[in-house]
Amino acid sequence: MKPSAVAISVIFFIVFVGSVVGFRAGAGRKMNLEEWSIAGRSFGLLFMWLLMAGEIYTTFAFLGASGWAYSRGGPALYIMAYITLGYVISFYILPYIWELGRRHGLQTQADFFEKRYSSKGLALLVSLVGVLFVIPYLQIQLTGLGIIVQVASFDQIQRSTSMLIAVCLVALFVFFGGMRAVAWVSVLKDFLMILAALSIGIYVPVHYFGGVGPLFHTLSTTHPAHLVMPGATKTMGHLWFISTVILSACGFYMWPHTFGAAFTAKSGSILRRNAIVTPLYTISLVFILIAGFAAVLVVPGLVNGDMSLLMLARKSFPPWFLGVIGGAGALTAMVPAAIIILTASTLFAKNVFRPIFAPQMSEDNVSKLAKAMVLVLALTSFSLALHSSSTLVALLLLGYAGVTQFFPGVVLGLFWPRVNAIGVTTGLVAGLATLATLMLSHRDPFHGVNVGFLALALNSAITVFVSLATPMQTNPLPLSTD
Repeated sequence: MKPSAVAISVIFFIVFVGSVVGFRAGAGRKMNLEEWSIAGRSFGLLFMWLLMAGEIYTTFAFLGASGWAYSRGGPALYIMAYITLGYVISFYILPYIWELGRRHGLQTQADFFEKRYSSKGLALLVSLVGVLFVIPYLQIQLTGLGIIVQVASFDQIQRSTSMLIAVCLVALFVFFGGMRAVAWVSVLKDFLMILAALSIGIYVPVHYFGGVGPLFHTLSTTHPAHLVMPGATKTMGHLWFISTVILSACGFYMWPHTFGAAFTAKSGSILRRNAIVTPLYTISLVFILIAGFAAVLVVPGLVNGDMSLLMLARKSFPPWFLGVIGGAGALTAMVPAAIIILTASTLFAKNVFRPIFAPQMSEDNVSKLAKAMVLVLALTSFSLALHSSSTLVALLLLGYAGVTQFFPGVVLGLFWPRVNAIGVTTGLVAGLATLATLMLSHRDPFHGVNVGFLALALNSAITVFVSLATPMQTNPLPLSTD
């Protein structure tokens, strides 16, 4: 059998098993909106760990991290720093968010803003901005999946074909199984991703260089600038690194899908324990970064750095194991894509369509509309991903810069009674306007600083100033879970 046929067969088998698991996850359950979108608030520590890992360790982690290590060098290490800080922040805010969700039946990020600030207009703005900025995140998953299947199949399957098949499978198991389907598929995805990361990160340095130490010694000798700031770039120096780490850590749980995932937990203590345990998963990223640095020496000259890990694997492993890596990568794309599509569909149906067009719409009809939107968003995201030319990390940074503008409204809303809807709305609009102006004029970084961080700083200052300058709003939600 040809190497390509072996690899393709293994990839298809893994994707098939994952899809079957997803289809069966919701069997026998009545899929009302709460069960479909947040699994009835029933997940314990294990499923929360798997779900959060499924959302966070995506195609970006699998290909983007190694791609930036390959093409940019030192700046890629920001990934390890921001993820670690992001868990620290989640330890303090997610239990409060969960408790408010339990008390008031919150299901989406926009629900939080509407209840906390008694403002349907702010909730609508948050919904629209959230859907807009998860699109780049969704593009990451589909673009990465296309790369994975194309390389792992020895170029026998084109990106567009694999992306279309995956989008259809994701849409179907989300439609039928909801959040439970995503969590169950994460079980298989996480096992295979860790296996792939360890295999590549350990075997490759030993095979080609005799160990990790000799690898970095060789790299520092042949590419001395690659391991220090700004690496292979001219603009990503220390100011960029620090500002990007802070921005990304603050935005870690501001994505609509990661924010909403907090509502699936059984209790707030589950989320605190998850914040303590989940960083262990981050260790797998070390091996992926090592693979990216090794690829600089083993497969030099790649035009697209995002392909470095897979090209390295194709050169180093037999076809069947390349298929395992490709299958792991495919699920790594499909799981977060499923969560994003589910969340965006719920946001649109519940927090955009119903308030504007059908205020009297029942929860059952909202659920039906959300499921229908799964198919629409899946096909729309496929079309956008076909024409994307940005690197995976660039797409992620764009999304982070946008969703992190929710951070002042969430954190101040939890811990500062004085903040009000006028302040949060004004700050959010100012932050987004600043972000759009600087990014569209190609001034990112701005004097070495990530423009998303500058927008966040301005957003925070305006939110505080306007809230102090306007009448205090009666707060309908208790700010303490004690």
